[in-house]
Amino acid sequence: MQVTRVVPLYAEVDQSLGGRWTSLRTADREWLWHRADPARAEVTPGSAFVDAGGLEECVPTVRGLPDHGDAWSRPWHRTGVDCPDFAFRRSMSSAGGAVVADYELIAEPGYRFVWAAHALLDVSPDARLDAPTGTSVLITDPVPELHEWPAGLDSLGPDDGTATGAVLDRGQIHVIDGDQRLDLRVDCAGQPVSIALWRNLKGWPEGDPYRSVGVEPMLGRTFDRHDTTRPVAVVPASGSVRWRLTITARAGGTA
Repeated sequence: MQVTRVVPLYAEVDQSLGGRWTSLRTADREWLWHRADPARAEVTPGSAFVDAGGLEECVPTVRGLPDHGDAWSRPWHRTGVDCPDFAFRRSMSSAGGAVVADYELIAEPGYRFVWAAHALLDVSPDARLDAPTGTSVLITDPVPELHEWPAGLDSLGPDDGTATGAVLDRGQIHVIDGDQRLDLRVDCAGQPVSIALWRNLKGWPEGDPYRSVGVEPMLGRTFDRHDTTRPVAVVPASGSVRWRLTITARAGGTA
């Protein structure tokens, strides 16, 4: 299958709900998955995470406290949000049909953090993930183990009652679904980048599981900013870290 033609991609965000991305779409499809949960509109700083889909900005951590970070649960002003320990800025633009998000985190030098574009995607059971074979990938759930890609993670498949978390040690991945593809890439000079994966095929939560597929560009290579065994992002002497997320949609047909 060849998917080489770039198609225009559009994003919508809700500044009042933590800068949440509510849509990422082409003329033919919506790429973001959503799950109705009225609790999402009622969160306050420190609330437990509400898994309502879309793309949530998780910073300065994903796991640990605050749950999924301190930015998603706060209303944003036009350019970002101010949290107790840091300021977080985001600007959105378009370049060649791609959606581009430029970020900046401002904090005291030495501040340790993780950021994840916590994107939950609406993809079919036939969808697959494409990354270079042999790339290091840490499977975090259910048991932490270091593997080489694909490690059984490239094919999503039907629901099988499993839930697997992982961190791929590179900043780019392709999501291929039929004749359509979504390319996600994060670039940041001097900081570790990765792609987090959440392959939940009705294996979570216990008692009322549902299907959700997370493909999440990250700074850091761990879900917890207090992790001392894996790299995290660290604010340099300048007091600022800047990075870019580029998401491109492509379409095509059988070669």
